[in-house]
Parts: sequence; C-alpha cells; structure tokens
Amino acid sequence: MIATWRFLIKNSPTVSQVRTIRLSDSASCNSLSLEMLRSLLREIKRDKDNKDLRSILLMSDSEKMFSAGHNLKELTVINAKFHKEVFETCAELMRAISQSPVPVIAAVDGLAAAAGCQLVAACDIAVCTERSSFSTPGANIGIFCSTPGIPLVRNMPRKNAMYMLFTGLPISGREAYEYGLVSKVVPNDKLDEEVRQITDAINAKSRSVVHIGKTFLYEQMDLDISTAYFLGAEKMVNNLKMKDAQEGIRSFLEKKKPNWSHDYDKN
Repeated sequence: MIATWRFLIKNSPTVSQVRTIRLSDSASCNSLSLEMLRSLLREIKRDKDNKDLRSILLMSDSEKMFSAGHNLKELTVINAKFHKEVFETCAELMRAISQSPVPVIAAVDGLAAAAGCQLVAACDIAVCTERSSFSTPGANIGIFCSTPGIPLVRNMPRKNAMYMLFTGLPISGREAYEYGLVSKVVPNDKLDEEVRQITDAINAKSRSVVHIGKTFLYEQMDLDISTAYFLGAEKMVNNLKMKDAQEGIRSFLEKKKPNWSHDYDKN
C-alpha cells in the first residue's frame, strides 16, 4: 500500500530492497515546504536499520519538475522563528541523507532548482535525463542560495558552482554531469533502466560493508590526506575482520556467489 502525507510524497513499499520516495506535490512544483521537508526526513530515517533495506531512491511524479526549491509562500511572512525551523529542518534532511546507512539516490527528470538542486547535490548518487536542468536562482529574487551552495561547492568545481550561484542561470543535464553535480546523464527514456542497474549493483553488496564504507567516505573528506590515509588503513584492517569480508574473499577465490550476512560481526 502507498502511504501519503497530504499527497506531498508517495512512499512505495520497499521492493527488491529499494525504498522509493516520490515527490508528488505538483500544485507547488514539488516545493520543499516545511511539511514536505518533515515528510522526507521521516522517510529517510524510517526503519533505517532494517537489513532488507539496501538503497533509497528519490524521484518525482512529474516529468517536468523534480523540485522548485523552498516554498516561497512560506517565506513571505516575516516570522524569523518559522524561517529558522524551515532551514534547520532542511539542514537536518541533508545530514540524514549523508548519515543514512544505505546509499540515497536522486533520479531527476526535469528542473531541480534552489533547495531542489541542493537535495540532488546532497544525495550519494544522482542520475538525470538529458532534458533535466539545474539552477540556483535565489539571488534573482533577493534570497542568495547560501544553503544550496554548501553541497554544490562540495560536489562541483568552485568556479562552476559560483557561476550557478551568482548568475542564477540554469545548466543542462549534460553540463551537470560534466561539472560533477550528477553521477550520470542518460537519454530521456532510459532513466528507470539506469536507476535499476545502479540499485541492483548496490543490492548485490553486503549492506554492512557499504555502510562502513559510506561512513568513512564522508568522515575523511574534512581530513588532511595523511590523517585520511592513516584512518583509512585502520578502517581496511577492521573491515577485513568482518565475516562478510572473509565470505567475499573466499567466494571470489572459489568463484561462487557470496552469501552475505549483512551483519557487522567479526571473525
């Protein structure tokens, strides 16, 4: 059964180990209202330790719009306390994506603007169609995209990110791929196929191994390279102690499919 919250998002049951969350508030161009942000945050965190869950997919019901960003109608009222709650909830959502034990994937077909672009940039993997576009046009209306810029400059070359932030001009799906904002760009009719290949590849791995790998990838980004290598070597040694690591090596040498436990148990 599909669960809905005022029709803002649709959460499909976990199918083939993938939880699909669809933005479906077409009337507001899938704007990230406070209610939408809360719903997304709840779904990203829900049942996160379930071993049957291997990846989370974010997509839109609309072919023209992934998300237009924050709901501007909510921001017209002079209410600093409410505005703070909106942006703090948005920040919590972005952190929840990076802290999720499973990869979070954005599948974009259409426009991702402002905080919608931020949402894409915050995901672990992003795939878009050729007709997709991305923009951070906040400065056009007097609200600089300060928070969307946070994941942008961490994913793209600084000059490309600044071009988007200062001009407000959109970039194409192909440019988003070339700049590193998305992982892949595909023909308009190949998005589902590409996403399925990605989730199938992730699902074939040990959930616990992917989790520790994802956690370390984010941890080491803020470290100097010497410290990162020191901790990385330690992480590899601890990884090798895990039962799933030994199962994987043994299965590779014996040319058979591994039987993952998806646990963190060590030999």
